[in-house]
Amino acid sequence: MAAADSEGQHPVDPGISKLQFAPFSSALDAGFWHELTQKKLNEYRLDETPKVIKGYYYNGDPLGLPARLTLEFSAFDTNAPIPARCCPAFGTLYNTNTLETFKSCDKKSLLEKEANEIWESIKSGAALENPLLLNRFLLLTFTDLKKYHFYYWFCYPALCFPDGIHIIQKPECLGDRFSLNQIQALQKSYDELCQKEGVTALPYFLIKYHDSSVVISLLKKWDSFFQDQRGKVTIGVYDPCNLSHYPGWPLRNFLILAAHKWYLVLQSVEVLCFRDRTMQGVRDIAHSIIFEIKLPERALGPDCPKAVGWEKNQKGGMGPRMVNLSECMDPKRLAESSVDLNLKLMCWRLVPTLDLEKIVSAKCLLLGAGTLGCSVARTLMGWGVRKITFVDNAKISYSNPVRQPLYEFEDCLSGGKPKALAAADRLQKIFPGV
Repeated sequence: MAAADSEGQHPVDPGISKLQFAPFSSALDAGFWHELTQKKLNEYRLDETPKVIKGYYYNGDPLGLPARLTLEFSAFDTNAPIPARCCPAFGTLYNTNTLETFKSCDKKSLLEKEANEIWESIKSGAALENPLLLNRFLLLTFTDLKKYHFYYWFCYPALCFPDGIHIIQKPECLGDRFSLNQIQALQKSYDELCQKEGVTALPYFLIKYHDSSVVISLLKKWDSFFQDQRGKVTIGVYDPCNLSHYPGWPLRNFLILAAHKWYLVLQSVEVLCFRDRTMQGVRDIAHSIIFEIKLPERALGPDCPKAVGWEKNQKGGMGPRMVNLSECMDPKRLAESSVDLNLKLMCWRLVPTLDLEKIVSAKCLLLGAGTLGCSVARTLMGWGVRKITFVDNAKISYSNPVRQPLYEFEDCLSGGKPKALAAADRLQKIFPGV
């Protein structure tokens, strides 16, 4: 389970007065790596320019699972549908060509660049119109396609308050604060607004509640929705965390927005972390948490606040992660993939106009499997030719192996093997795909 984080510090007891957050845990499935492989081979090639990708997170996991940001095979299609009741998140992919570039990449600069874009969207008001701008992420990758090793480092940029966020009222279960009628009204209002907006989930929303009613609205309608409110307002956040004392990571950037936009008129904000799970066919939001926090008394400066967000590795340290998919691949298929990659690398760098598909589909007839025939066969195979026929009625003699690279000493014994059959057999041992 991911540990809660307090402005980059270590987690402490829930009784503290400063708010802590549960960070995201990246969940990149095999389909994502397969699609990245195809993109690298057929589209990106040596191009290292940033690419826009899309993930999603879910607020219905049972207790014990970390808050996950998931990337699937559809991550490269920004128009692909999101699973039901999941919230989309858009990010930037930096796919490097070498492991050295991956390791030496300026992570601090990448984080600051994304943080500044989030900050600019807050200052300009664009984040009010499109709250998804607050939920950006970064993915730095290197794909070793010869070994099928994938190195990656995930980052979810979060802007920080200089002095942290002070809690006025500690998190408590929504079922202990709201009546059954209020919980049902909240659930109904949320569903109706999602349906009206045509979205699978609302990352942030506004809430007004009374004894028997709950009304919610979009973030951009703040002024009209809260015009009759004084002092305290309630906001809802789609929360992927399931810890009883901590909200998830998406709340962080929204509180920066609230402090920047409304610190003059608001002293505090009540936060409802909306959690919506279905267990044994029964839908439940009563385990959502609600608490109140104090907003800073002074305005944030014009400069972008400090940002955190790089994910820790499996050992709990600051470093990348690695996925090894070669162990689950057929060795012959792995060999074919490696050969194809090598050919494409040669084309990208040496002969960009070469049509590899024509070469792979070509059929070559070699008249003679001697010194020249063996060398030509190896060269043809090295350039992708997969169909080679030998014609030779001679047998391998003791003088052949030192000059003809497809034969060995054992091939000369007992009168010698037929050259054509031995050459074909050796090519298939070198590369089963020929």
